[in-house]
Amino acid sequence: MASSPCSSVNFDSGLEIKTRSVEQTLIPLVSQITTLINHKDKPKKSERTQQAIQRVGQAVSVAVGRFVAVGEAIAVENEELKEEMGMACFEARRAGDAIAQLTDVGTAVTPPVDGRTTVFSDRTGMVKAARMLLSSVTKVLVLADRIVIKQIITSRNKVLVTLEQLEKVSTFQEFVQIFSQFGNQMVEFAHLTGDRQNDLKDENKKARMAAARAVLEKCTMMLLTASKTCLRHPDCESARINKDAVFHRMRFALEQVMEIVTDARPCGETKVLPLSIYTGIKDFKSNVEGLREGLYLLPHQALSGQLEAVVERTEDFTDSAYTSHEHREGILQLCQLARQDTDQLITAWMEAQSLNAKEATEEMELSILKTCQSVYELRRELHKVAVGRAADLLKLHAEHLPLRALKASGGEGNLEAVAEYARTLGEQKEQLVETCRLLCHVSGTEPLEITCIHAEETFHVIGPQIISAAQTLALHPSSKIAKENLDVFCEAWESQLCDMAVLLREINDVFEGRRGDKRAYVSLPRPGKHSANLKTVKAVKLDAEEQSTIAKLGLELRLLTSDMDTEVEKWEDQEHDIVRQGQSLSSMAYSMYLFTRGEGLLKTTMDLFHQAEVLSEEGLQLCSSLHTFSTQLMDEEKVVVLSEMEKLMGLCQQLQMGVRTPVQGKTATFQKVDSSIQNTRAIITVVIYLLPVCNKIVRKYKSERSSLGSPQSWRDRQSSTAVKDDVLNGKNSNGFGVKSLEQHMANLTFLESK
Repeated sequence: MASSPCSSVNFDSGLEIKTRSVEQTLIPLVSQITTLINHKDKPKKSERTQQAIQRVGQAVSVAVGRFVAVGEAIAVENEELKEEMGMACFEARRAGDAIAQLTDVGTAVTPPVDGRTTVFSDRTGMVKAARMLLSSVTKVLVLADRIVIKQIITSRNKVLVTLEQLEKVSTFQEFVQIFSQFGNQMVEFAHLTGDRQNDLKDENKKARMAAARAVLEKCTMMLLTASKTCLRHPDCESARINKDAVFHRMRFALEQVMEIVTDARPCGETKVLPLSIYTGIKDFKSNVEGLREGLYLLPHQALSGQLEAVVERTEDFTDSAYTSHEHREGILQLCQLARQDTDQLITAWMEAQSLNAKEATEEMELSILKTCQSVYELRRELHKVAVGRAADLLKLHAEHLPLRALKASGGEGNLEAVAEYARTLGEQKEQLVETCRLLCHVSGTEPLEITCIHAEETFHVIGPQIISAAQTLALHPSSKIAKENLDVFCEAWESQLCDMAVLLREINDVFEGRRGDKRAYVSLPRPGKHSANLKTVKAVKLDAEEQSTIAKLGLELRLLTSDMDTEVEKWEDQEHDIVRQGQSLSSMAYSMYLFTRGEGLLKTTMDLFHQAEVLSEEGLQLCSSLHTFSTQLMDEEKVVVLSEMEKLMGLCQQLQMGVRTPVQGKTATFQKVDSSIQNTRAIITVVIYLLPVCNKIVRKYKSERSSLGSPQSWRDRQSSTAVKDDVLNGKNSNGFGVKSLEQHMANLTFLESK
């Protein structure tokens, strides 16, 4: 059997592939080499096969030649990698030439008796060349990846130097000059780290990078106002404390980014997540179910020990002052039930071992099922408590009353009132910190655990910073800078509450079997379609201030896409045109949300405008489906659907006209970005209203159809019902049910970003 080239290549231990870009670059090469290797055990080949193999070999050689030319150019520009890169390029070129020679029909060895030429007479040579090629190409890619890491490190070092200068400035003029330089450096760093985050294969590292970048994004604006406040009020202790905390947090976040990028930690430590209840239950359940395969692989006390470790962690729930008596009792009872079922399992397990059984007995199988069920019930109860607590807190603090009170009392110079409301905010902070800890226990995936830990740390840090900013304002109630500083910290708190709402939805998605991550819909410009309308627009990236401005708008868009996904999932028929088009709109809107965070596949404003235009077209397609749907409705239902459809059509046309209108200048481009996202938000809002309305109509129609009168009346309605079925079930009644070419093209441009 022919072996895969990947299995025959012994990569150096130092050549671990950590990024998607390196991996994706290797895939076509591996595919072509696999084609060649899979023919090495088939000595007899037709002339046509020989020519095909020769073309593949030549294509590999040419591709390697181009690839090596780029590698050599990189080597010239980076002296420290010149020797390593030069050697890797030399080996790659030699291996590519060897493969081209081995697949050249003209150099084939003596033909066999049947007259057909035998390609790959030198089988060992082909395998050796394939091994050398894959190894050397991978090395070139990994070395090139070091350049990217070097760029990030260099950018970080610039930021650190300027950060130190900012911390020591003593005049406004000097501060403004240095902060302008700092802002540009942070924009560069944000783009480099954002690209790196999207490229990482390890989902945990991606989550950690996202958390660190979120800190830097929020702290950049905090640093500006906190420093200005300190400069204006140099003798104010609370202003100094406020400023010092921001600088400390920025340095810590920069260090975290470096740990992720360089894959190193101080003193050789490894980053270990605190063990959550979800992870403990998953490992426990895995060992329980593993008893079916091996009765003698695990000591008896291992299971009971694992369960006790899980039960011990439930004390975070039961010891909490905010857990109701009913929930506390429910958790304790489920813990006891899990213990009993585990004890019964261990008893049945020991009996099976005493009988020298080779597999689980019937009694043991029953105990395995009961134990798994009891720990699932425990996990479900803990999930309900944590998610319920979080949802209640978000509702309770939606009005941000303590923040308003702190702003008002600080502006009045009332230190006593500030102290009182600071205690209220402190209690709120403790509740949120504890709730994030509980959510971490039930998050369901390690990336979400990391996000929960980030949320916990953020509330823990920003709470005291808000209080120190309020104290500064109370001491200097007429200071506009102190007021602006407090506003910035309050906005960061509100933003984190929005992030927590998104996190809560994602945890629910995972628990209910839906994926916590979404596809990012990206429609690249198609020849002659989108590019013609947008070619006069210069593609730019937003700077840090602009990114911050649209971040809140983006979060609102993210929450709307979650609501939309929830409504879509309520439909029985997931293939309905309205459902499919709704899913497409949600995915496209989600990719625009990622753009507001500096993440995802939309990198520049040009990308965003392309996406917005495709979204508007998909919205108009939905309008067409809604119009067809409405033709079979009763008057009252028809009026509702058509009214919302017209509203949707107007918004889509408005978005389409907006993105097709060329603009010049940075300010105009940013306004166009803001307008595009606002229009998208309005479109999604209308669709969220329409989805349950249409779903209710479809359900009602199906219910009526299932309870139609006599066969006579059914026959009278059969012809009209057939048409109505097609329309209400979202099927095109053109005789063939064929989607339009445009719909196919839209589907072909669907890319996934996990």
